[in-house]
Amino acid sequence: MLKKAVVLLSGGMDSTTALYIAKSQGYEIYAISFNYGQRHFKELECAKIISEKAGVKEHIIVNTNMDAWGGSALTDSSISVPDSNIHNGKIPITYVPARNMIFLSFAASYAEVIGAQDIFIGVSEVDYSGYVDCRQEFIDAMENAINFGTVCAVEEGKKIKIHAPLVCMTKSDEIKLGIKLGVDYSLTWTCYRGEELACGTCDSCSLRLKAFKEAGEKDPLQYTVI
Repeated sequence: MLKKAVVLLSGGMDSTTALYIAKSQGYEIYAISFNYGQRHFKELECAKIISEKAGVKEHIIVNTNMDAWGGSALTDSSISVPDSNIHNGKIPITYVPARNMIFLSFAASYAEVIGAQDIFIGVSEVDYSGYVDCRQEFIDAMENAINFGTVCAVEEGKKIKIHAPLVCMTKSDEIKLGIKLGVDYSLTWTCYRGEELACGTCDSCSLRLKAFKEAGEKDPLQYTVI
Protein backbone atom coordinates (compact mmCIF):
# COMPACT_ATOMS: atom_id res chain seq x y z
CA MET A 1 0.00 0.00 0.00
CA LEU A 2 1.33 3.43 -0.97
CA LYS A 3 1.98 6.02 1.70
CA LYS A 4 -0.48 8.89 1.58
CA ALA A 5 0.49 12.54 1.34
CA VAL A 6 -1.60 15.69 1.46
CA VAL A 7 -0.28 18.30 -0.97
CA LEU A 8 -1.29 21.96 -0.73
CA LEU A 9 -2.02 22.78 -4.36
CA SER A 10 -2.75 26.36 -5.33
CA GLY A 11 -2.40 25.77 -9.05
CA GLY A 12 0.80 27.80 -9.12
CA MET A 13 4.33 26.89 -10.12
CA ASP A 14 5.66 26.13 -6.64
CA SER A 15 2.83 23.96 -5.36
CA THR A 16 2.70 22.01 -8.62
CA THR A 17 6.41 21.28 -8.39
CA ALA A 18 5.95 20.16 -4.78
CA LEU A 19 3.16 17.83 -5.93
CA TYR A 20 5.40 16.21 -8.53
CA ILE A 21 8.20 15.84 -5.98
CA ALA A 22 5.82 14.00 -3.65
CA LYS A 23 4.64 11.86 -6.55
CA SER A 24 8.25 11.00 -7.49
CA GLN A 25 8.81 9.80 -3.93
CA GLY A 26 6.07 7.22 -4.29
CA TYR A 27 3.24 8.86 -2.36
CA GLU A 28 -0.44 8.48 -3.12
CA ILE A 29 -1.45 12.11 -3.54
CA TYR A 30 -4.41 13.83 -1.91
CA ALA A 31 -4.44 17.45 -3.11
CA ILE A 32 -6.12 20.26 -1.19
CA SER A 33 -6.80 23.70 -2.68
CA PHE A 34 -8.42 26.79 -1.19
CA ASN A 35 -10.97 29.25 -2.46
CA TYR A 36 -10.24 31.98 0.06
CA GLY A 37 -11.69 34.93 -1.83
CA GLN A 38 -8.52 35.54 -3.85
CA ARG A 39 -8.87 37.76 -6.90
CA HIS A 40 -6.72 35.33 -8.91
CA PHE A 41 -9.21 32.45 -8.48
CA LYS A 42 -8.22 31.30 -11.97
CA GLU A 43 -5.52 29.30 -10.20
CA LEU A 44 -8.20 26.94 -8.88
CA GLU A 45 -9.14 25.91 -12.41
CA CYS A 46 -5.46 25.22 -13.00
CA ALA A 47 -5.32 23.14 -9.82
CA LYS A 48 -8.17 20.95 -11.07
CA ILE A 49 -6.44 20.33 -14.40
CA ILE A 50 -3.07 19.69 -12.76
CA SER A 51 -4.63 17.20 -10.34
CA GLU A 52 -6.22 15.27 -13.19
CA LYS A 53 -3.01 15.19 -15.22
CA ALA A 54 -0.90 14.15 -12.22
CA GLY A 55 -3.30 11.35 -11.36
CA VAL A 56 -3.96 12.39 -7.77
CA LYS A 57 -6.15 10.10 -5.72
CA GLU A 58 -8.42 12.92 -4.54
CA HIS A 59 -8.57 16.68 -5.00
CA ILE A 60 -10.73 18.78 -2.72
CA ILE A 61 -11.33 22.53 -2.69
CA VAL A 62 -11.98 24.15 0.68
CA ASN A 63 -14.03 27.34 0.73
CA THR A 64 -12.90 29.93 3.26
CA ASN A 65 -13.99 33.55 3.21
CA MET A 66 -10.76 35.29 4.11
CA ASP A 67 -11.95 38.15 1.93
CA ALA A 68 -14.43 38.91 4.74
CA TRP A 69 -11.68 40.79 6.56
CA GLY A 70 -9.34 41.49 3.65
CA GLY A 71 -6.04 43.04 4.65
CA SER A 72 -4.31 41.99 1.44
CA ALA A 73 -4.34 43.08 -2.19
CA LEU A 74 -5.25 39.47 -3.02
CA THR A 75 -8.43 39.43 -0.91
CA ASP A 76 -9.50 43.07 -0.69
CA SER A 77 -10.88 44.66 -3.85
CA SER A 78 -10.19 48.15 -2.47
CA ILE A 79 -6.42 47.47 -2.52
CA SER A 80 -4.69 47.40 -5.89
CA VAL A 81 -2.05 44.81 -6.72
CA PRO A 82 1.16 46.85 -7.11
CA ASP A 83 3.86 46.38 -9.71
CA SER A 84 6.86 44.41 -8.57
CA ASN A 85 9.40 45.92 -6.22
CA ILE A 86 11.05 42.75 -4.96
CA HIS A 87 14.20 44.50 -3.72
CA ASN A 88 12.57 46.98 -1.32
CA GLY A 89 12.97 44.69 1.71
CA LYS A 90 9.44 45.23 2.98
CA ILE A 91 6.57 42.76 3.25
CA PRO A 92 4.36 43.51 0.22
CA ILE A 93 0.64 44.22 0.43
CA THR A 94 0.03 40.93 -1.39
CA TYR A 95 0.85 39.10 1.86
CA VAL A 96 -2.33 37.38 3.10
CA PRO A 97 -2.32 37.41 6.92
CA ALA A 98 -1.68 33.94 8.39
CA ARG A 99 -2.64 32.23 5.11
CA ASN A 100 -0.23 29.31 5.34
CA MET A 101 -1.06 28.84 9.01
CA ILE A 102 -4.72 28.46 8.07
CA PHE A 103 -4.00 26.23 5.07
CA LEU A 104 -1.71 23.90 7.01
CA SER A 105 -4.30 23.57 9.75
CA PHE A 106 -6.87 22.40 7.22
CA ALA A 107 -4.29 20.08 5.66
CA ALA A 108 -3.52 18.55 9.06
CA SER A 109 -7.19 17.86 9.70
CA TYR A 110 -7.53 16.27 6.26
CA ALA A 111 -4.37 14.22 6.80
CA GLU A 112 -5.57 12.89 10.13
CA VAL A 113 -8.89 11.75 8.65
CA ILE A 114 -7.37 9.90 5.68
CA GLY A 115 -4.46 8.46 7.66
CA ALA A 116 -1.68 10.47 6.01
CA GLN A 117 1.43 11.35 7.97
CA ASP A 118 2.98 13.61 5.34
CA ILE A 119 2.03 17.09 4.15
CA PHE A 120 3.80 18.84 1.25
CA ILE A 121 3.84 22.61 0.80
CA GLY A 122 5.68 24.54 -1.93
CA VAL A 123 7.09 27.46 0.07
CA SER A 124 10.53 28.96 -0.53
CA GLU A 125 12.59 31.37 1.54
CA VAL A 126 15.16 31.93 -1.24
CA ASP A 127 13.26 33.50 -4.15
CA TYR A 128 10.11 34.88 -2.58
CA SER A 129 8.41 38.16 -1.74
CA GLY A 130 9.36 38.28 1.94
CA TYR A 131 6.36 36.43 3.32
CA VAL A 132 7.02 35.40 6.92
CA ASP A 133 5.01 32.18 6.54
CA CYS A 134 7.39 30.84 3.87
CA ARG A 135 10.33 30.32 6.25
CA GLN A 136 11.64 27.02 7.62
CA GLU A 137 11.18 28.34 11.18
CA PHE A 138 7.47 28.73 10.54
CA ILE A 139 7.19 25.27 8.98
CA ASP A 140 8.95 23.71 11.98
CA ALA A 141 6.69 25.56 14.42
CA MET A 142 3.54 24.49 12.59
CA GLU A 143 4.67 20.87 12.49
CA ASN A 144 5.28 21.00 16.22
CA ALA A 145 1.84 22.51 16.89
CA ILE A 146 0.12 19.95 14.66
CA ASN A 147 1.76 17.09 16.53
CA PHE A 148 0.63 18.53 19.85
CA GLY A 149 -2.92 19.00 18.60
CA THR A 150 -3.85 15.84 16.72
CA VAL A 151 -5.03 12.53 18.18
CA CYS A 152 -3.00 10.55 15.63
CA ALA A 153 0.22 12.07 16.99
CA VAL A 154 -0.59 12.35 20.70
CA GLU A 155 -2.50 9.11 21.26
CA GLU A 156 -1.35 6.86 18.42
CA GLY A 157 2.25 7.97 17.94
CA LYS A 158 1.65 8.71 14.26
CA LYS A 159 3.34 12.07 13.89
CA ILE A 160 2.71 14.28 10.88
CA LYS A 161 5.68 15.59 8.91
CA ILE A 162 5.49 18.82 6.91
CA HIS A 163 7.73 18.65 3.84
CA ALA A 164 8.87 21.91 2.26
CA PRO A 165 11.16 20.56 -0.48
CA LEU A 166 11.60 23.94 -2.17
CA VAL A 167 12.33 25.99 0.94
CA CYS A 168 16.08 26.33 0.22
CA MET A 169 15.88 26.04 -3.56
CA THR A 170 16.03 28.89 -6.05
CA LYS A 171 13.10 29.12 -8.41
CA SER A 172 15.37 28.52 -11.39
CA ASP A 173 16.57 25.24 -9.87
CA GLU A 174 12.96 24.42 -9.05
CA ILE A 175 12.02 24.82 -12.72
CA LYS A 176 14.89 22.59 -13.84
CA LEU A 177 13.80 19.91 -11.36
CA GLY A 178 10.14 20.25 -12.28
CA ILE A 179 10.86 19.78 -15.97
CA LYS A 180 12.81 16.60 -15.16
CA LEU A 181 9.82 15.34 -13.15
CA GLY A 182 7.39 16.06 -15.99
CA VAL A 183 5.73 19.24 -14.74
CA ASP A 184 3.81 21.06 -17.47
CA TYR A 185 4.26 24.68 -16.39
CA SER A 186 1.85 25.86 -19.09
CA LEU A 187 -0.93 24.54 -16.84
CA THR A 188 0.14 26.62 -13.83
CA TRP A 189 -1.00 30.13 -12.93
CA THR A 190 1.14 32.67 -11.13
CA CYS A 191 -0.23 36.18 -11.71
CA TYR A 192 -1.85 37.98 -8.78
CA ARG A 193 -4.09 40.23 -10.85
CA GLY A 194 -6.57 37.58 -11.94
CA GLU A 195 -7.04 38.76 -15.52
CA GLU A 196 -7.26 36.70 -18.69
CA LEU A 197 -3.53 36.91 -19.34
CA ALA A 198 -0.74 37.12 -16.78
CA CYS A 199 0.27 40.75 -16.26
CA GLY A 200 4.05 40.23 -16.23
CA THR A 201 4.60 43.07 -13.75
CA CYS A 202 3.34 41.97 -10.32
CA ASP A 203 5.74 40.42 -7.79
CA SER A 204 4.66 36.89 -8.58
CA CYS A 205 5.01 37.30 -12.36
CA SER A 206 8.38 39.03 -11.98
CA LEU A 207 9.80 36.24 -9.84
CA ARG A 208 8.50 33.63 -12.27
CA LEU A 209 9.90 35.36 -15.36
CA LYS A 210 13.25 35.87 -13.65
CA ALA A 211 13.38 32.19 -12.71
CA PHE A 212 12.63 30.92 -16.22
CA LYS A 213 15.29 33.24 -17.66
CA GLU A 214 17.90 32.04 -15.14
CA ALA A 215 16.93 28.41 -15.83
CA GLY A 216 17.47 28.96 -19.56
CA GLU A 217 13.90 27.91 -20.31
CA LYS A 218 11.00 29.64 -22.06
CA ASP A 219 8.02 30.44 -19.87
CA PRO A 220 5.00 28.88 -21.61
CA LEU A 221 2.52 31.40 -20.17
CA GLN A 222 1.24 34.33 -22.21
CA TYR A 223 1.78 37.76 -20.68
CA THR A 224 0.22 41.15 -21.28
CA VAL A 225 3.61 42.79 -20.67
CA ILE A 226 7.05 41.16 -20.60
